[in-house]
Amino acid sequence: MRKPLIVGNWKMNNSTAESVDLAEKLKKVIKDMAGVEVVVAPPFTALGSVRKAIKGSNIKLGAQNLFWEDKGAYTGEVSPLMIRDLDCEYVIIGHSERREYFKESDEIVNKKIKAALRNKLKAIVCVGESLKEREEDKTMQVIESQLKKGLEGISTLNLIQGEIRNPKSEILLTIAYEPVWAIGTGRNATPAQANEVHTYIRKLLSQIFNEDIASNIKILYGGSVKLSNSAELMSEKEIDGALVGGASLEAESFTEIIRSACMV
Repeated sequence: MRKPLIVGNWKMNNSTAESVDLAEKLKKVIKDMAGVEVVVAPPFTALGSVRKAIKGSNIKLGAQNLFWEDKGAYTGEVSPLMIRDLDCEYVIIGHSERREYFKESDEIVNKKIKAALRNKLKAIVCVGESLKEREEDKTMQVIESQLKKGLEGISTLNLIQGEIRNPKSEILLTIAYEPVWAIGTGRNATPAQANEVHTYIRKLLSQIFNEDIASNIKILYGGSVKLSNSAELMSEKEIDGALVGGASLEAESFTEIIRSACMV
């Protein structure tokens, strides 16, 4: 059974002090919650401080982005080695905001995924369609294109942390379905709509890798996830958790979303 995963993407919000304060509040209130994995992804400037704040807790650390080279003359970029040095376990790749504002193509996403896996970082890879694409009934077509191009050249061996036959080995890939039209708009896909896309994603993953691997890859929903819809979304069979934006910036709302995942 796939353990639910809740990821808080803090985006370009919070000073270092505010990030630490939020992390410390979360650390206290979710310390006894079992059956769910929790990740926070603060801005780069706060990673080191949040790392110290969550030390010894059940909260994992994630980065919001990375560059595809380990080092070099790439002014302003952050490499996978730098992220690993801060004890980040996860990294978000291909978020719709990166695709829209920074013109990250599927080819760039592919290079970033390979860099993450090469450095044993767990890649949370985002896919999703625009409102226009959904209205034109192109959702599945867009998802298929993004997944196949994003995962091109990646084998099952690249995905495994540990021995491939060891049942305790971890898979370094998570997919997050985030309908672009739902991010930051207050709108969201219905649980049935989300589950339909998640089911299709798992089918594609079984074609790209194999059924065994596909059945163990977590698929999260991201798109205006909030307390009012999280429990209903999490109750769907193929929804393994959530990539949470704005609602993760308040300890109380984020805690309740985490709690709803524990109750599935």
